[in-house]
Parts: sequence; structure tokens; C-alpha cells
Amino acid sequence: MKAFAGALLFLLLGAVARAQSLGPTAGAALIPAGDSLVRGAWEFGVLAGGGSGLGKSDNTQFFYAGGRAGRVLTAEHLPGILRGNFEWAVDLLPVYSVFTPNGAVYGASLKPVIWQWNFTRGRKIVPYAAIAGGIIVTTRNIPPGDTSSVNFTPQASFGAHLFERPGRALLFEVSIAHLSSASLGARNPGYNASILFSVGYSWFKRLQ
Repeated sequence: MKAFAGALLFLLLGAVARAQSLGPTAGAALIPAGDSLVRGAWEFGVLAGGGSGLGKSDNTQFFYAGGRAGRVLTAEHLPGILRGNFEWAVDLLPVYSVFTPNGAVYGASLKPVIWQWNFTRGRKIVPYAAIAGGIIVTTRNIPPGDTSSVNFTPQASFGAHLFERPGRALLFEVSIAHLSSASLGARNPGYNASILFSVGYSWFKRLQ
């Protein structure tokens, strides 16, 4: 996890440096709310991340990688700093590893419901808040024991798109997630709460 945290810090510093290198003239030309995050726009991206369980689960870590696709479904609504639009996205994570005290468990995850509100007032940085739900299928039961290899993952996320040019943005996200089998196994201790950090890159397109 120290190595992963170091990698995230490296990517964040690189993004900040990239944003500064755009200069005031280039930055002023970027209007993602008008050029990218509009009704009917598609988002296609890649992302990776990881994190740790909290409380009694702090001896368990997670790592995942995959892709994201989403579509902005509404025009902009609400006044002031709340102004934004609604996006529905889906994550497909063919790499999803859980590092338990009993060893690593490998699997994949599908998150078909990501309901996201994009705060579109920003010209270069567009924050968002989201609630999401998905499923994880693993090679062995998680948590270890008489539990289940199929688990569900509701979560709440906060993040931002940092536009380095029109239609292209770095993605940074932090999530609080819950993992539970919904009693598919004999026992359902789950992971009550985990904190997850993601970094990625997104392309926005308006397809005909």
C-alpha cells in the first residue's frame, strides 16, 4: 500500500505540473462544461486504484483496474455552485484483487450503476459526486471463511475531472465503499467500510 500511495502521489503531482504548464492563455481556452460535459456527451476512460478496509478490516487492501463508460443524460440544472448535469456511467474492472491476512484473492468487478452529478461551473476543474453499486466475483470467498465469492459493493464517491484540453481530462476520485454478500454465503461479515482512491484518464465525445 505504501508503494501504491506513492504512485498515486506521483500521478497527482504530474497532473498539477501539467495543469500549470498549460499557462493562463491555454487554461482560459478550456471550457469543459461547454465543450465536453454537455447533454448527450459520452465519456470513455481508463482507471486504476486501490485502498484499505477501515476499522476491523484495516488488515485488508484492494487493488483494481479497468475502464469506464458513461453518458451525460441531462442539460444543466440548479443555480450557483450546485449547477450541473446528471451522468450515468458503468465501470468494468477485469482486475480486482483483495489482499487479505490469508493471502491474495483475485477476481473481477462490474459496476453497472454510477449515478453522478457533475458540477459544471468550473472552466478547467469539474468536481462531481456519485453514488454507485456493483458486484465483485472472486476466485475464493471474501472475507475468508464460510462466506461467499460473490459480493455487492454500494459506495459513495467524490472526485474531479481536470481538463488538460477540450474533451480530455485526468480523473481523481475517492470513495467510501461497503462490501457484502447479501447473505449468499453461510456467514456475511462483509467489509463494513473501505476507503478507495482512483486515478484515470477520460475522453469525452459527442457521437451522432
